Amino acid sequence: MPIPDQITAALSLAHPSWRPVLAAGLERMDADYLRTLATDQYLPTDGRLFAAFALPLDAVRYVLVGEGPYPREQSATGVCFMDGAVDALWCDTGLSKPVNRATSLRNFMKMLLVAEGALSADACAGEAMASVAQDALAGRYIATLAQLQGKLTAQGFLLLNASLVFRPHVAPAVDARAWLPFLQTVLEALAGLAAPPKLVLWGKIAEQLKKLPESERFGHICAEHPYNLSFISNPEMQALFGPMQLLAAGR
Repeated sequence: MPIPDQITAALSLAHPSWRPVLAAGLERMDADYLRTLATDQYLPTDGRLFAAFALPLDAVRYVLVGEGPYPREQSATGVCFMDGAVDALWCDTGLSKPVNRATSLRNFMKMLLVAEGALSADACAGEAMASVAQDALAGRYIATLAQLQGKLTAQGFLLLNASLVFRPHVAPAVDARAWLPFLQTVLEALAGLAAPPKLVLWGKIAEQLKKLPESERFGHICAEHPYNLSFISNPEMQALFGPMQLLAAGR
């Protein structure tokens, strides 16, 4: 059964190096699932289903896997935890209101600030955050989410979700199971690189990728999903991201 045109058309946003791989992954998925999906309403919209694959295949150094798209149309971009409703990261009193609304992004930002020594994990709100915000507005830190995404891309991060879609009437774990054969194909392609990337898995749904035999080729770092406050003080995440200095301006 052919893959629905609506699904294949979305491959245009992926880098050319990825398109044959993604097409092969779609062929391994349940055809009835894809046909149903094509006639359903899901996020992300505007053909951004494969927007995460803008980074060339051979440039991938890390595969960061979250749960699924944000459950809001403006927020769901097809790129893991990059909230399309967010522009500015800061306001006078701390993180901007759109960042605070995007819980996963907010906690990721706070984890970075702790990892980079700007905050303490047990004091990352109120006056402490306001002080950091003043430094940010003075130019010490990057100003926008687009800059943060650019820095992650420069480090070689493929920002994926375990489920590429969000549907309010379908449990995320159900959609994630349907996408496993697709992600298996993605991992097969990455395993063929001279230096296979590291898997960074956020949350129980993302950790299902460890069951795939292809994942044995990769190093794993697992963490609770960033919507948990405990993510801010996760030592493995701090050790991974701290040296990258993702928030520093001019680096």
